[in-house]
Amino acid sequence: MSKPTLTYFDIPTSRGEECRLALFIAEVPFTDERLSPEQWHARKSTAPFGALPIFSQEGKPTLAQSNAILRMIGGQHGLLPADPWESARHEAVMCSVEEMRAKLGPTGRIKDPEEKKKAREALATGYVPEWGGQIEKQITGPFLGGAKLSVADLKLFVVLGPLLKGSIDHVP
Repeated sequence: MSKPTLTYFDIPTSRGEECRLALFIAEVPFTDERLSPEQWHARKSTAPFGALPIFSQEGKPTLAQSNAILRMIGGQHGLLPADPWESARHEAVMCSVEEMRAKLGPTGRIKDPEEKKKAREALATGYVPEWGGQIEKQITGPFLGGAKLSVADLKLFVVLGPLLKGSIDHVP
């Protein structure tokens, strides 16, 4: 059987990176297909849901959406709890990360510098710390589900990196 392929942008961030990390930690050999914006534009119409990442395996339909990809990798390689309730709890955290991205992401497309600053400062003093507090309550330590790393931990690691490094303008 051929190696699966993970397709994402040629950047080590966001949804593609969390899937790459899961495959790496699970020791799954895979083709890491990294697209330029131009390459993506040419292929976007053929992508499920018109978005990346995409995970493909010979003989199987293409899988899209980062949480679905992470759930599949995690379930097959011991990176999600076997207990259905605990697994659902991890999935809830992954969904919460996507909700946070949906709030923060659009601020990156604001062209007016003052408007962008105002929007990000509002998130930094309201939504982001509230979200972080809610996430923190879910962690049973040192990882989300206790002693074992999961795909939800990888998703948190990737999304929190820029916030913790202070690399998002106007978000201390």
